[in-house]
Amino acid sequence: MLTTERVQHKEQLEKAYRIRTEVFVEEQGVPVEAEIDEHENASSHVLISYDGEPAGTGRVRVVDGVAKLERICVREKFRKHQIGKAVMEALEAIAREQGLSKAKLHAQTQAAGFYERVGYKTDSEVFMEENIPHVRMIKSLI
Repeated sequence: MLTTERVQHKEQLEKAYRIRTEVFVEEQGVPVEAEIDEHENASSHVLISYDGEPAGTGRVRVVDGVAKLERICVREKFRKHQIGKAVMEALEAIAREQGLSKAKLHAQTQAAGFYERVGYKTDSEVFMEENIPHVRMIKSLI
């Protein structure tokens, strides 16, 4: 069973950080110092659990009047359980509550198909972030 939580306290945030470290740092080789950044406190974070175990996370913050979805990831053993979709729905709900009508994200090119399936459209050429190819994607939230 999936459980969606908006991160409200330090213990939840630490679980989100552990997921991000597992996926981005350990699995994908992103430098640990680049993973936790200066935008953590300005972001709203979500934590998705599967049968009580932390499985996925992401954050959203407002950048130039647009919801910027970031740090979206699912632990490898939980992929194919609709965790990513649950993360996206939770982040988009927060954005809508904040009165935002548009969302954007920087998608790893290997994950762009997933984002397309949840309504995002590519609107950039490929660019590199942390030595990983990305594209910018956007979605209307109204």
